[in-house]
Amino acid sequence: MIFNSLEEFILELESRGELKRIKEQVDAELEISEITDRVSKMTGEKNVALLFENVKGYDMPVLTNAFGSLNRLSLALGVEKIDDISREIEDILQIPYISIQNKLDLLKIIPLAKRSINFPKYVKKAPCKDVIIKDNPSIEHLPILKCWPQDGGKFITFPLTFTKNPLNGKRNIGMYRMQVYDKNTLGMHWHIHKNGAENYRAHIELGKDRMEAAVVIGTEPLITYAATAPLPKDIDEMIFAGFLRKKAVELVKCETVDLEVPASAEIVLEGYIDLKEKRREGPFGDHTGFYSLADDYPVFHLTCITHKKNPVYFTTIVGKPPMEDCYLAKATERIFLPLIKQQIPEIVDINLPFSGVFHNCAIISIKKTYPKQAQKVMHAIWGLGQMMFTKMIVVVDEHINLNDLNEVFWYVSNNIDAKRDITMVEGPLDALDHSSPMPNFGTKIGIDATKKWPEEGHTRPWPDEIVMSKDIKDLVDAKWNSLGLD
Repeated sequence: MIFNSLEEFILELESRGELKRIKEQVDAELEISEITDRVSKMTGEKNVALLFENVKGYDMPVLTNAFGSLNRLSLALGVEKIDDISREIEDILQIPYISIQNKLDLLKIIPLAKRSINFPKYVKKAPCKDVIIKDNPSIEHLPILKCWPQDGGKFITFPLTFTKNPLNGKRNIGMYRMQVYDKNTLGMHWHIHKNGAENYRAHIELGKDRMEAAVVIGTEPLITYAATAPLPKDIDEMIFAGFLRKKAVELVKCETVDLEVPASAEIVLEGYIDLKEKRREGPFGDHTGFYSLADDYPVFHLTCITHKKNPVYFTTIVGKPPMEDCYLAKATERIFLPLIKQQIPEIVDINLPFSGVFHNCAIISIKKTYPKQAQKVMHAIWGLGQMMFTKMIVVVDEHINLNDLNEVFWYVSNNIDAKRDITMVEGPLDALDHSSPMPNFGTKIGIDATKKWPEEGHTRPWPDEIVMSKDIKDLVDAKWNSLGLD
């Protein structure tokens, strides 16, 4: 099932018992955040999306926790399981060795690759143009949340920011939080490593005074996910969204800037960034579970607002995991695993545990075929795009269940010699990392918890793991029901 609007997604969530409408009056300052935080940490049927229909001082409903479970995120992505997307990517990547023996396989792959590329479709009319405000536009009617007590103010937390590279015109869509300064200026929190920031620097290098931007709040769920995906800078997020939804994304031209946005958008903020202006942004209660520190960031100036007749304000709350962003990260882990394995083929699986907040910990299993291969994998991971931020990499053998953290820790505790098996390197870190002595830069650690070979300097015998013999296991299996131990 592919949703053509946020409204369709909301109705489907409700029909499946995955959404709760909150009719009691709530406050956009802190109260919605507290309610959402509690619900996002519940399990089973209690963890639902929340549609707040009576927000104090506003006539616009607020949607939170819409992606806050694997079930809801799979539904948003139009699949039964997120691994379904991974398998399709694997099929596309299986470009076989050309020979008479496998020519039929090659004929299967080429149409699949062609069918997966859906370029955006441009339209002249769109629901996001139901209301157009150019004269003195203001965000004061939007129920923007203040999430945590020490936040520097209200923040838009789920914005899709559209910009273009001035050198080649290539579009980029990123998700960068925006602090509200007043009714028509907001902070643009893009980190120096992000493609949006690269477009910003390119405008400055060309001597320009302004950089146009459009910010979408709420649209088709697949498009929202695509904006979060760690794509190479030359891959258009709207083409990636087209791949996910199996058809082209419809885009419409903005009113006051030379950019196009999804026709299905709930709300669009058009404007520009003054390239000579920065303002203090933050602090902000972030997905790490800590407040990110205040710093100077570019400023977005509003020139126009367009929106649907009855828009929904789509937002997310981040904080101590697990929260909604954890599931978005888990989707990225599964969807992009085939691309990682293509570049590092000895990798069997990867787990980015919730407690590692995406970029702080990666647990990797490998098929080990030569000495010190774990160290090779560590350095390869640190060289892959945003994986460069991974503060801790743990490498284990292929038979380990990465999702059982007790099992992983058991191997780490038993299999490492600290001097031999711990690697430390200096390099880029996520801008939100508060533990490094300097911003954006620090020390990362790799732990080799694989079985050690004599060629790796381990001359003592490596003991076998304790495993019961198969005949006894089968015997007990046959008797189990009669033992009354269930």
